[in-house]
Amino acid sequence: MTGHVDILVVGLGPAGASAAREAARAGASVLAVDRKRAAGEPVQCAEFVPRLIGQDVEGVAPVAVQPIEAMHTFVEAADFDSADGFTGTMIDRGRFDALLVEQARDAGAECRFDTVWHRELEVAAKLVIGADGPRSKVRAAAGLPQPRLIETRQVTVPLLDPNNATEIFLSAEIEGGYAWLFPKGDVANLGVGVAPKARPRLKPVLERLRRRLMAEGRIGDAVLGHTGGAIPVDGIVGPVAALPDGVPVLLAGDAAGLTNPVTGAGIPAAVMSGALAGEAAARWIAGAADALDDYAEEIDDLFGASLRRAVARRRELERAFADSVPQPADLRRGWIAYPEYWAARPAVPTPDPQNAMGAP
Repeated sequence: MTGHVDILVVGLGPAGASAAREAARAGASVLAVDRKRAAGEPVQCAEFVPRLIGQDVEGVAPVAVQPIEAMHTFVEAADFDSADGFTGTMIDRGRFDALLVEQARDAGAECRFDTVWHRELEVAAKLVIGADGPRSKVRAAAGLPQPRLIETRQVTVPLLDPNNATEIFLSAEIEGGYAWLFPKGDVANLGVGVAPKARPRLKPVLERLRRRLMAEGRIGDAVLGHTGGAIPVDGIVGPVAALPDGVPVLLAGDAAGLTNPVTGAGIPAAVMSGALAGEAAARWIAGAADALDDYAEEIDDLFGASLRRAVARRRELERAFADSVPQPADLRRGWIAYPEYWAARPAVPTPDPQNAMGAP
């Protein structure tokens, strides 16, 4: 594939599709590519969208499966603590991604799947938007570091009783992460995320939790689907850089490290940052020299404080795992549903390459 475009978008998940849509709406010529064969396939997501994004972003209402009204957090074997305010919507992520791509095409962007950017394209672009996930090739090509990752595994299971709360499981056996049960009507996404060095324990930890919930009569014994993926946990990377030939790069979504390092929530940040990247790219193409710096500032204004807190809390918990067996108080301090998490802002320590997270 050869040619010339104003903006090349790499990745057609929520960040890339949103970027392509907004850049095309602003009048730029846009080519967006993805190595996947189709939008949203396979789904690598727990599919929970906080309510804020449902108010601000096109596409959530048509793919909603059910509302979420609370969060229930289980610490070790104790009964759950309920927290209101963590509301939102469970969505069909595959349909959501497809709808965002449809919006991008309707706006005038050319969207191509089954296309590998760094192997198959000879396209001259004035600017590149990297929205290609936690192991971003665009980010690497711009000379930026690979953030540390946690590894996840998820199964879809039958849900025997209706539920309108997300459920979180914190335990010393889940190193560097947590487990979850997110209801979707008559099924649920049951998953776990752990530090890379604990990856061999992913499957047995998830299976023990599945059997526990089966024994409690809460889920059926069928496994209806499997998925998994990686989540960046070092906070913002970039988000403005350049390729070796000087072409400017904007990073969005997971490629920019915008997924929350504690919760793993990434859809809101992906959609918002993608839309902002598309707008900024189009402004820069049109001659606004400050558009790229404005993008970096806006990303920090929107996500910087919360991500810095999450990075700091994660590193505190990593030290607890490294030093001994973390206690329930350590686990609560590291989770967003507890007041301890929101206490005076913790300092962000210098990353230790030998810490409990291990190497990505």
